[in-house]
Amino acid sequence: MKYQKIGEIIILNRKDKDAAERLLSYQPNTKTIMYKTGSIFGKFREPKIKKLAGNGTVTIHKEHDCKFKIDVEKIMWSKGNHRERVRLIGKVQKEEIIVDMFAGIGYFSIPLARHSKAKKIYAIELNPVSFSYLLDNIKLNRTRKIEAINADCSNVEIPEKADHVLMGLLPSAKDYLPNALKLVKNGGMIHYHGLDGEKPDNLWNDVEEACKKKKVKCELAGKSRVKSWNPKKFHWVYIVLYQFCTFWQKIII
Repeated sequence: MKYQKIGEIIILNRKDKDAAERLLSYQPNTKTIMYKTGSIFGKFREPKIKKLAGNGTVTIHKEHDCKFKIDVEKIMWSKGNHRERVRLIGKVQKEEIIVDMFAGIGYFSIPLARHSKAKKIYAIELNPVSFSYLLDNIKLNRTRKIEAINADCSNVEIPEKADHVLMGLLPSAKDYLPNALKLVKNGGMIHYHGLDGEKPDNLWNDVEEACKKKKVKCELAGKSRVKSWNPKKFHWVYIVLYQFCTFWQKIII
């Protein structure tokens, strides 16, 4: 039986009452067993899960010496992004400014605040439920680096240009590329996420189209695969190096 554990809660891939009772009895620090009833859905990417045994859907998940308070019944958690969270920490330099579009409960913002030398992180989240937990997690991790903003990423403004703009929205953050290009500073980077096949031509087309509308040139130097999504689709990230010089733009991955 496959399952994932988030804090004190175990989520099974399918309904199995006997397995739930066994896991609840012998798995340490476990208070609730739940099971998936479908795929993540909706504008706010909500999980479809139900309770099998135990009590409570709110827990504190620990990762990278960070604490994440989350209600697993209302908010998704992707353990598959573990490697990407580590990669970002290594990319941020001292005193840099970060804009985390689609910040959720702080999936990327909290580890960056705890482990990087970033000066400030603007964490933007529209979902009121996720935003509430983002505020809780900022307090829980005792960081003053994060400014949480409850807003739509398509038109949000910040008071300074960013060294890094994170675009961790699946299946596509295409519609938000124009504003990302406005938020990033000269010499800054956009970390553009999306779903595509083995050869992510569609994602490259997204970036090329956005750059064309802003009358800048784009050059693709590489790409990085984060995780498998299904047998035919993968989660990719593009790291966009923005160098505005006589309408010039370059993309490096």
